[in-house]
Amino acid sequence: MEITCINCPVGCRLSVTLKDGQVASVTGNTCKRGETYARQECVDPQRMVTAVIPVEGSAMPLSVKTRTPIPKKLIRACMAELAAVRLSAPVAAGSVVLHSVCGTGVDIIATKTVGA
Repeated sequence: MEITCINCPVGCRLSVTLKDGQVASVTGNTCKRGETYARQECVDPQRMVTAVIPVEGSAMPLSVKTRTPIPKKLIRACMAELAAVRLSAPVAAGSVVLHSVCGTGVDIIATKTVGA
C-alpha cells in the first residue's frame, strides 16, 4: 500500500506492507513520525475535527475542535452531535463545549472566546 505522510511539509511517499491486518513494515519515511503515521493510518485512521457552532447572544459563531484526534469513521456522528449543541454567550477559549464526543472520551473545546 502506498500513502503520503501528512505529518510535516516533506510529504514522504510511504510504502506500507500489511500482514493479517497489521503493519508489517514501513519504508520511505525520512523521520520516525512518518512510520508512526503510517502504522496508525493503515490500521485505525484518526483525524482532528474542527467546526463552528452558533452561540446565542453572539453574532460570531464559535470555532471548536476535538482535543485530540478521533477515529475517522466517527466524523459524521461527531458533526451530528455538534449540530445539537446549544450555547449561550459568553464562552471562553479552552472551555469544554461537549464532553466525550461519540463516547470516545475526547472532548470538544472552544478555540476562541465569544461574547465576553
